[in-house]
Amino acid sequence: MQSVIAKQLTLFDTETSEFDSTNWCVNQFSADLLCAENARQNLEKKYLPITEVTSDFNRQSVSYQLSKNNRLHRWLKYKEGFSADLVEQLMDEMNIGRGSTVLDPFLGSGTTALVAQMRGINSIGFDILPMSEIAIYAKTKVALYNISELKNFVSFVSMLNRPIEYKKRVNTINVTNGAYSEETECDIPYFTEMIKGSEFSQEAKGLGLLCLLNSLERVSYTAKDGQYLRWDERSTKVIEATRSRLATGRKPFKVILNKGELPTLKKAILEQLNQAIEDISYLQRSSPLPSNDTSVDFKQSSSLIELPLLPENSIDGVITSPPYCNRYDYTRIYALELAYLGMGENEIRKTRQNLLSCTVESKTKLDYLQSYYNTIGSTDSYNSVLSIIKNNAALNEILVALEIRNQRGDINNKGVIPMVKGYFEELAFIYYELFRVCKKGAKVAFVNDNVRYAGEVISVDFLSTELAEQIGFTPIKVYTLKQQKGNSSQQMAKFGRVALRKSITIWEK
Repeated sequence: MQSVIAKQLTLFDTETSEFDSTNWCVNQFSADLLCAENARQNLEKKYLPITEVTSDFNRQSVSYQLSKNNRLHRWLKYKEGFSADLVEQLMDEMNIGRGSTVLDPFLGSGTTALVAQMRGINSIGFDILPMSEIAIYAKTKVALYNISELKNFVSFVSMLNRPIEYKKRVNTINVTNGAYSEETECDIPYFTEMIKGSEFSQEAKGLGLLCLLNSLERVSYTAKDGQYLRWDERSTKVIEATRSRLATGRKPFKVILNKGELPTLKKAILEQLNQAIEDISYLQRSSPLPSNDTSVDFKQSSSLIELPLLPENSIDGVITSPPYCNRYDYTRIYALELAYLGMGENEIRKTRQNLLSCTVESKTKLDYLQSYYNTIGSTDSYNSVLSIIKNNAALNEILVALEIRNQRGDINNKGVIPMVKGYFEELAFIYYELFRVCKKGAKVAFVNDNVRYAGEVISVDFLSTELAEQIGFTPIKVYTLKQQKGNSSQQMAKFGRVALRKSITIWEK
């Protein structure tokens, strides 16, 4: 297999020397060559010529890490988001300029929309999780905030003290029970009511609610860690679980998390507010503020539902990062925030199913999509996408390989197979609608991770690119990080290690 060689005239400054292809290309997709891999090998050969290794972005820029130090974008801790620097670079190179319209079908904390707003670019975005709406509202008001009012708002919050007779408690679900101290459980609804009922502007109250939302993890006995919430050893959940295990003669859980002294909710909110005021003051003094005629059109909804309703040939570019095919359940990772916003167990289960299929609990959406496309008069579109999915050799090969692995007992959760199947089915519908709504010449940038299950490598970047090409896009580049992703310790112990690419795929209509 040929090596990855950097080309000239590319979006990013790519490496100028030739690389050993074994470092960035998969030479063996099926551990011990147990399953067929010809279709996946063909994909590798097909898209290797447009693959470039770049140093211009890294795991920090394609994640939340850089945004932690970026004014405005750090107001909501959203680990799955990418950085403003990456969005700016992509907009420059994709020629998305003032007056254009950019789309992000998985908007998250709103980075794409916010960068667009600052540049006089209109944006459209969708996301199912309700935190997005709160974050985007507060962030897009940066030009409207009155600093004097915000300082008065800080004084108002600093004077709040929950009356001893106030006994309301924050909404909880099973996974968040015991996440807060008794005092904090009462403080959360009290401060929420006081902020919402105050006489300050909607902008100030919106910022206050975002600061409260972003304080929940900090004042809790939990910490976001990969696809789970880790629990502090002092939480009632851990204490009760330990007591139960000891009573039945079992060893206690090995708990290594201790977050130290937790701040009060008031302290956490005030620190968030003061940081936000500092950011707003800086931005209002030194940054070009968004023009009044720039629109930020956000809807809390699924892109599978909203994209088919957008007009054809209306979008100048797409920059997005979908949930990865990595089993991460965002309804559990953000359980504190969802419970605070009033979601109950049933609503969270429904939301989990409405998300792009990326958890082992995901169920197929094909019947629903068929009904929906029939309802909106797009039956032919549904059938076209379904035909592409059913006839994709690489996807079929992957699903057969996973079935073989499952029969051998190599897959530790039977939900992995329908998850992978549903993930690419739903992305194919997304790609189809993006092609329809994009103007001729518009470029689409997708950030994604390759994955491996039970010794079977799934090249998400190349498979997605082939699906997009079958729909009508022209593949332009597949940019891959120099730093690659490893495998789980369980997979490495059983099947050995295979380095996995993290890529930005660029397609053009």
